[in-house]
Amino acid sequence: MSQPSNDIEQRIGDLSSRLNQYNYQYYVLDNPSISDMEFDTLLKELEKLENEHPQYKSPSSPTQRVGGQPLNNFSQVTHRYPMLSLGNTYSKEEIVDFVQRAEQMLGKEGLEWVCELKYDGLAISLNYINGILSQATTRGNGIVGDDVTQNIKTIKTIPLQLQGDDYPADFEIRGEVIFPHKAFEEFNKIRVENGEEPFANPRNAASGSIKLLNPQEVAKRKLDCFLYFLLCEEDQRLSSVTHYEKLQMAKRWGFNIPRYLAIASNIEQIMDFIEYWDMQRKELPFDIDGIVIKLNDTTLWNALGSTAKSPRWATAFKFKAERVSSTLESVEYQVGRTGVVTPVANFTPVWLGGTWVKRASLHNADQISKLGIRIGDEVLIEKGGEIIPKIVEVKHREGNEHKEFEFITHCPVCGSELVKEEDIAGHYCPNYNHCSPQILGRFQHFISKKAMNIDSLGGEKMKYLLDNNLVADFADLYALTADNLIGLAAVDTDKKVSIQEKGATNILNALAQSKSVSFERVLFALGIRFVGEVVAKKIARHYINIDNIIAAQYEDLIQVDEIGEVIAKSLLSYFANAENLLLISKLKACGLHFEVEQSTIGSSLLGKSFVVSGVFENYSRESIKQTIEDNGGKVVSSISSKVNYLVCGDKMGAEKKRKAESLNVKMISEQEFSQLLNITN
Repeated sequence: MSQPSNDIEQRIGDLSSRLNQYNYQYYVLDNPSISDMEFDTLLKELEKLENEHPQYKSPSSPTQRVGGQPLNNFSQVTHRYPMLSLGNTYSKEEIVDFVQRAEQMLGKEGLEWVCELKYDGLAISLNYINGILSQATTRGNGIVGDDVTQNIKTIKTIPLQLQGDDYPADFEIRGEVIFPHKAFEEFNKIRVENGEEPFANPRNAASGSIKLLNPQEVAKRKLDCFLYFLLCEEDQRLSSVTHYEKLQMAKRWGFNIPRYLAIASNIEQIMDFIEYWDMQRKELPFDIDGIVIKLNDTTLWNALGSTAKSPRWATAFKFKAERVSSTLESVEYQVGRTGVVTPVANFTPVWLGGTWVKRASLHNADQISKLGIRIGDEVLIEKGGEIIPKIVEVKHREGNEHKEFEFITHCPVCGSELVKEEDIAGHYCPNYNHCSPQILGRFQHFISKKAMNIDSLGGEKMKYLLDNNLVADFADLYALTADNLIGLAAVDTDKKVSIQEKGATNILNALAQSKSVSFERVLFALGIRFVGEVVAKKIARHYINIDNIIAAQYEDLIQVDEIGEVIAKSLLSYFANAENLLLISKLKACGLHFEVEQSTIGSSLLGKSFVVSGVFENYSRESIKQTIEDNGGKVVSSISSKVNYLVCGDKMGAEKKRKAESLNVKMISEQEFSQLLNITN
């Protein structure tokens, strides 16, 4: 006999509520009340009931924590309250100035400040409606972020349903997603066992995890989250509550509020907190990179206000990077996809910032000269931004003072004589089409996500193709067949991984789909020196098709917005090479786009060129430029007789105005620009 539906609904609700409470006790309070086996038994019962009766499944169900179906992409969300970044300093004197400035602005002394740890992870904003997690959003650009709700639900310290009943009906709480050391080490161990590269550091790993499209993969990483900022203007009960009191209320509702905080009533107490955690931070089970100081009295926040980027009622003190010394053993040279030769220092391995480090980039010959480096010297190393090792100082060993370091003159791979241009800091190998690391690097760039997005191929498989002489240029990729790919593996390696039938099919499908990629991305994919994603888009929109770019002269190129002398020379050099022109011809025959589709741009400004100068009320300068390009116009950087309009904002340079007047270039205001587009702002 089947169970009545109301009994099933009640049982599902009861199980969800109990499991959420047990989860809170285990992960937030660190005080479990049932065994893991009992918890798993109840969770399996809930999963079975929800599968059989999906109409009773709640968004706050504990089963959501295992991760749902993979996502196609993340939707964009506009923040209700902008997510401003904090101002920061490495100077204790500037912290004193910050506190004194706030006291002067408010006309008060002895203000209370809340001192908190500055967690090194990914900023997140959580929205709760009627006690249920409604939406989770990344910071993004501070105005718009990504909706990562499904991924955030997998973090067990984030409540899906709140405790108690005195929480606001609709509010936000913000915090930081982190990768605890223990979980990070465990996950890296699994990656190494699977033959994968370990993650470099917990912060980037946490950020990358939240951006995964498969929530089930996120669930495996055992991320954590600390919450530290409650926002709710609509609930008058909270208007007079201090920042510290709000956090204690949020803790009662089930949030993982850090215990590592203190109230300071003077600068001395703030400094005590900073100095204590500067010494103790290595003992924490997660990474921090500083201390945050916030005015406790939230009723005074509006009086202090904010700058364009940061609030005046909070700031951050950042710890100086840890330094260790080692001995420089050798310098090797790496060749990148554009031929740039980068010297890399190899030193005796040292423990720094939670990892063993033994290499650091020396960037170029000028940096080596500036450091005065010699083989055998003592080098001081720190992690820039707590991530990338760098040599910051050199101490000469006895007898090393007069041994000049000589930078190589020829490519370490192909032997070509290196070139050093006057306006470029580094050396590069000019053997563009026949230097193996450049070839591999360009192929890896060509198939990358922001270029042709041939994701099923990947860097390792791309190396297989080159190792087996199946491709010599990009066009050869589009001639590949399943017979070419199946069974393909790397040459001269112990790896027994090879491409199977399904993998071959995925690669061929991805190659076919890549033929629909827009012209600006194809231009970026070619890998022309100094032509990045943004520059490629501007060139493509300006010249419309590849033939116009090939025919462009130096004087024309430098008129394009953001195209200076270096980029112009690089473009001319690339298109002067007969092999590159042949490649473009072959790619055209493969069906790739080498012309901007007119359907992707408007036509109201077609054929018109603009210079944009000053500060605007309803646009940023970049958004005006984007609007011009989106409507068929061209943005140039300097005024000439060929310019149709100078769009004038506040604080526009007097010289531009004088030149426009002398050349009879029409000057228009922001409002007139909007009228030109038939837009009413």
